[in-house]
Amino acid sequence: MQIYLPIAEVSVNVFLLFGLGGLVGVLSGMFGVGGGFLITPLLFFMGIPPAVAVATGANQIVASSVSGVLAHLKRKTVDLRMGTVLLGGGLVGAALGVYVFNLLKQVGQVDLLVRLCYVVFLGIIGSLMFVESLRALRRSKKGGPPKRRHHGWVHGLPLKMRFRTSGLYISAIPPVMVGLSVGVLSAIMGVGGGFIMVPAMIYLLGMPTKVVVGTSLFQIIFVTAFTTMLHAVTNYTVDILLALVLLIGGVIGAQFGTAFGTRLKAEQLRILLASLVLLVCGKLALDLFLTPADLYELGVQ
Repeated sequence: MQIYLPIAEVSVNVFLLFGLGGLVGVLSGMFGVGGGFLITPLLFFMGIPPAVAVATGANQIVASSVSGVLAHLKRKTVDLRMGTVLLGGGLVGAALGVYVFNLLKQVGQVDLLVRLCYVVFLGIIGSLMFVESLRALRRSKKGGPPKRRHHGWVHGLPLKMRFRTSGLYISAIPPVMVGLSVGVLSAIMGVGGGFIMVPAMIYLLGMPTKVVVGTSLFQIIFVTAFTTMLHAVTNYTVDILLALVLLIGGVIGAQFGTAFGTRLKAEQLRILLASLVLLVCGKLALDLFLTPADLYELGVQ
């Protein structure tokens, strides 16, 4: 059944959109990512304009993340203090990212920027996660003792805070910078930033994997909601009908994803996430080099 999206100005299959929202919801619950790294490119492939896909995709991420974080709160696997620090940086980054997005939209380069950002960031993060996850999986199969965490430069910074749920006593500066970076990416790429935040929280901040997922989702909720609001009032690119269909599927899928995630080992979760990131990156990179079906398009100046 086809429905017409007024802001995107295209007709799409409603059941396909619902299934896409459900898939992203499953990923949100399993990996602690908003799923924007997957839903936004897939909306590109369905013919949704990149500006609309970015703004509306961020809106859907809010719903699936809320559904996922509620399940994690019941399990007490959310570090609220760490999430609040990450959120502070994320809100500032989101405002900065929307400003850059608007500047590039005025000069007509926003579509290319969004696609290039996806290829670069997904390629780097996916490759690093995949290699590290394979090593961790091999270590777990050998049955050797896990590597002890070494104190690095992060632990020598000032403004230290104690994060009891994560069992950490570190500077607040790295979490703020991580949140700032994720906020910028959320505004420009329409992602929750979990595909960057989750590895950063594990390998940079040293947080336990079981706490990372819920804490990531907590921060994603507020940053993506703020990003959606800014896009709506400055760009008018949030398609409510598109967001509603994706939202319903995402809320349902997140509950199933949370249940699946508890049955898999941390190493298995990370290698699955890395594989998905690389798959999407490969598809986007291929589309940049292939000749498009329509060489020209009309635009209103």
